[in-house]
Amino acid sequence: MTIRVLLVDDHAVVRQGLRMFLSLDEQLDIVGEAVNGADALQKAHVLQPDVILMDLMMPVMDGITAIGILRRDLPDIEIIALTSVLEDTAVFNAMRAGATGYLLKDTEAEELCRAIKAAAAGQVQLSPQAAARLLREVPAPDSPEQLTDRETDVLRLVAQGLANKQIALELSIGEKTVKTHVSNILSKLGVVSRTQAALYAARVGLV
Repeated sequence: MTIRVLLVDDHAVVRQGLRMFLSLDEQLDIVGEAVNGADALQKAHVLQPDVILMDLMMPVMDGITAIGILRRDLPDIEIIALTSVLEDTAVFNAMRAGATGYLLKDTEAEELCRAIKAAAAGQVQLSPQAAARLLREVPAPDSPEQLTDRETDVLRLVAQGLANKQIALELSIGEKTVKTHVSNILSKLGVVSRTQAALYAARVGLV
């Protein structure tokens, strides 16, 4: 199964570079490019990618604003924030808006391909340092609805970094059922991404 990827960056040379080395991976299909957040919203609706690589600093509409809107309108698309600086505020804002992952533009090609595949499979990937910093900064849900035992099991495994397929095997349920549980978990916790749900799980001691 190929993973459909949309590239969003206002610099043509960055998009060309990304397209060039991502195209070498047979599992990745670059379905389009966008030059800013507003363009990304339009292209995402038309192209329905699995994963979006989103630059954060762009004219017209920045990446963080676009991530927030995409999360609301197209919640099944996973978004990886791609930036040239690891700046705390940008990380927090991107995660709060609903990014699944956060990578630097100088990330090795192999690692970037791995991160795209992990995001498409529903894996949360946060380095321990990023997780620790995000736990302090990203607010916990105010009064989350009670999760069922099965939802708690799923959340624990999401927070451990397991992909949907691995969770399905672990709990002897279908992959579609896992996706349904994850949607219910996000809605009950009042969060917009698996990453935020995983941070909540860490905060309440599930992992």
